[in-house]
Amino acid sequence: MIEIDGFSSMKEALERMREELASDEVPEDTLFDARVIAHELLTNALVYGGGRAYLSYRVEGSEVCITVRGVRAFRPPERAARADVSAERGRGLYLVDRLSVRKRYSEEDGVSVFVKIEIS
Repeated sequence: MIEIDGFSSMKEALERMREELASDEVPEDTLFDARVIAHELLTNALVYGGGRAYLSYRVEGSEVCITVRGVRAFRPPERAARADVSAERGRGLYLVDRLSVRKRYSEEDGVSVFVKIEIS
């Protein structure tokens, strides 16, 4: 699990994620989707979840499993509304929903979001 305490460490964590998943032979398109999902969830955790977040990921069969945990309890919506394309905010969870095959939340120790995406 990687601790993220700001946006500069988020950039480093996403690069590490790309390198490690690439070494597991995850295709570039799936790597991109995984990093978009992680970026959006980490941004929300940093902004709404207490300013610190934790990221973990692994390959499990034909899926990449991503977990992001914020330190403050907050409950994101189960399904995100689609923001207008010209809106400056409000598309992150919508993108997560569109790119993932499964998503669930836990409010234990803050909030955790568990996401699975198919390796294509």
